[in-house]
Amino acid sequence: MTMRYLLTETQNQIRESARRIADEKVKPVRAEYDEKGIFPWDIIKHLSDANLYGSYIPKEYGGLGEGIFSAALITEQLGRACGGIALAYSANAFATTPIILFGSDEQKNKYLPEIASGKKIAAFAITEKQAGSDVSAIKSTAIQDGDHYVLNGVKQWIINAGEAEVYVVVFITDVERKARSATAFIVDKDTPGFTFGPKDNKMGIRASTTRSLIFQDCRIHQDQMLGKVGQGFRVAMKAFDFASRPGMSAQALGIAQGALDEAVAYAQQRIQFAQKISSFQAIQIMLADMAAQIEASRLLLYHLCRLIDGGEQNVTKLASMCKVLCSDIAMKATTDAVQIFGGYGYMKEFPVEKMMRDAKVTQIYDGTNQIQRLVIATEMTKEFARQK
Repeated sequence: MTMRYLLTETQNQIRESARRIADEKVKPVRAEYDEKGIFPWDIIKHLSDANLYGSYIPKEYGGLGEGIFSAALITEQLGRACGGIALAYSANAFATTPIILFGSDEQKNKYLPEIASGKKIAAFAITEKQAGSDVSAIKSTAIQDGDHYVLNGVKQWIINAGEAEVYVVVFITDVERKARSATAFIVDKDTPGFTFGPKDNKMGIRASTTRSLIFQDCRIHQDQMLGKVGQGFRVAMKAFDFASRPGMSAQALGIAQGALDEAVAYAQQRIQFAQKISSFQAIQIMLADMAAQIEASRLLLYHLCRLIDGGEQNVTKLASMCKVLCSDIAMKATTDAVQIFGGYGYMKEFPVEKMMRDAKVTQIYDGTNQIQRLVIATEMTKEFARQK
């Protein structure tokens, strides 16, 4: 990539450091980690040693204070090499953001420095069996008992589960008020009554661990509440808009760029009919479409991150647009890359097969792309109504 994107000197340094780690540390192990489902603790250590793991965390808590843009730059570069490893990093930023936005001084001082240093990682949990895109359908309860809350229920498909030490979870606190009583809490891994289901056996992103969280009469002090009672969905939606969707978009974008890089290199060396296949117009058109769509998605993502770091509050429409565009091009680019590789693309010896498996889930989690399109349309109608 030769474009500069008007990045600051620090942002360029962050991007290049992440790229080196991706090339030198991630690529050599990505196939093994995918095959065996190994969580990338060693990569987290490399990121921590490079002072990148807490890049988005404010300086007063041990981070670089470079905002969500820095996390997106790092995630994108990791995603070029491995979508699963990129997700392990990005999901931590997603889970940490609610603490940054809504945490008390005590909560920030307790959790952020250790996350910034890479000593602890975090996970965010709202999804349940019956509550995927419809998060308002959550049923897990946090019932007040004096100055404690008793948590019961199961959260499903939680990224970093079992590996993370810090969990931001959303429960309902009143079964009659249901979703209107949704409240966020911070739960430590070693809290009695809090356990995990077995590791999920996934099609892709296998270096990113996914498990269920199981709460059985898990008691936590009311000081572990994040924000206020009934603010749970506000906490969650801000985290989705300000961290998760930019992060997942960056992950998808990185996967797409990695697939394009591999496809261009292969097309330059594969000989058919006595010429490089890169000289065939059919291949050239596929590569050109991939490149143009990736570039357009990148510019929208970078614009979104700058708005978020600049203090813009209403980014729901742009965040959903980013998620749709980046994940759709990830699926298209990886599919086209496999096609360009031909029979070799279907073999595990070549990375595009893994990239295609990693890409698919980016269209599903964090709100399916069908739901994201409804969100975009709803935001557009709201804007139209306000202009009248």
